[in-house]
Amino acid sequence: MSELRVGDEVELDVGPVAHGGFCVARHEGRVVFVRLALPGERVLARVTEAREGQRFVRAEAVEVLTPSPHRVPPPCRYAVPGQCGGCDFQQADVAYQRDLKAAVVREQLERLAGLHRDLVHGLVVEPLPVPAEAQGEMPSGLGWRTRVEFAVDEAGVPGLHRYRSHEVVPVDTCLIADPRVLATGVLGRTWPGERAVDVVAPSVGEVVEVPVPSDPGAPVASPTVTEAVAAQGFSGNFEVSARGFWQVHPGAAATFVDVVLELLDPQPGETALDLYAGVGLFAAALASRVGETGRVVAVESDASATRAAEGNLAAYPSTLVVGARVDDAFGVARPARKGAARQRATRQRKLRRNPLLPPTADVVVLDPPRTGAGRGVCGQVAGLGARAIAYVACDPAALARDTAYLRERGYALRALRAFDAFPMTHHVECIALFAPGDPPEDGA
Repeated sequence: MSELRVGDEVELDVGPVAHGGFCVARHEGRVVFVRLALPGERVLARVTEAREGQRFVRAEAVEVLTPSPHRVPPPCRYAVPGQCGGCDFQQADVAYQRDLKAAVVREQLERLAGLHRDLVHGLVVEPLPVPAEAQGEMPSGLGWRTRVEFAVDEAGVPGLHRYRSHEVVPVDTCLIADPRVLATGVLGRTWPGERAVDVVAPSVGEVVEVPVPSDPGAPVASPTVTEAVAAQGFSGNFEVSARGFWQVHPGAAATFVDVVLELLDPQPGETALDLYAGVGLFAAALASRVGETGRVVAVESDASATRAAEGNLAAYPSTLVVGARVDDAFGVARPARKGAARQRATRQRKLRRNPLLPPTADVVVLDPPRTGAGRGVCGQVAGLGARAIAYVACDPAALARDTAYLRERGYALRALRAFDAFPMTHHVECIALFAPGDPPEDGA
């Protein structure tokens, strides 16, 4: 097996899509993860990352020798080798992008969770609806991102990061950004003394700019914005920090609320648990269904989000906000860290279940970060004895791992939907329903 070094160029026959925005190819027995290529193509690829003795290298397709029938010219001039790393699939038509994402979700669930059922095989990635007030060209996969963080270089010039790099690529536009973000002129100004500037185009009110100082110890003045949700089963306004978490696609929040409510079907008087609750979106929707005779407990670790959730849920007397990490609240060990930091964390933490958590629950919403919930949390959630769990996943690999953990504790995957909440990128949002009982036979 010959060594490949950064800068080497090789001709490759491109194989299937892989999780992370790559396709898989091989060169003399070595795996090559090729960016900006499509399955079935033959390309000239330039190696961008390689280590001596490593089993794989990373590369970018710098020339397409045999194109896929699904290849299109990238609409953005920065979506090319060596430039912006924000978009993975601009070289594919939008419908085929969704096919690629569905293939990744299927592969992850089959490989990591051992699922081979029609539920997985028949999965499609659905486009999100475009709100009437939206201004972008969202059917074409452009103009959807309402929250954008532009990096700033040492000269104060704004731009976006090169792929897998902290290097800033100066840009004068971002085609996936909401037009209101670009209308601020943020990319036409310099930002001396800042390392980034966040631009937020909320559904209610004016666009907000939030400069982020280069000094990591300097405070960041992040104003509060209002996001309106008009779902079929629920509506409301939510206050959230401009730099806090909120779905960046304007059609996402309402769609996800509708799907979660449909899957869980909360009933009056039931107890619901909203884990990784953010500013209380799902908790509010659940509270609207369980009513004053029911109970909703929302668990969130971020202090700013917790404060916002308390305000957003003030109109629902059946809700309680618990400010804690979910693993801490359940009294399970945090994910392992390396070296002395892990030892200190282990010594300092006493594993004790938060008494504010209910001993049982009827329905649960799990909306973990990209790393997933993990075996310990999944085990505790299963121990609640809920009749239904809705899992909102922003990473298919994490969803697959947690699917296996839940299955170990007697919860089977009963329904699965996937949404193209991040067009032009490799990211995909999934919502899964788990319920107790044996899983159907493969092929069922």
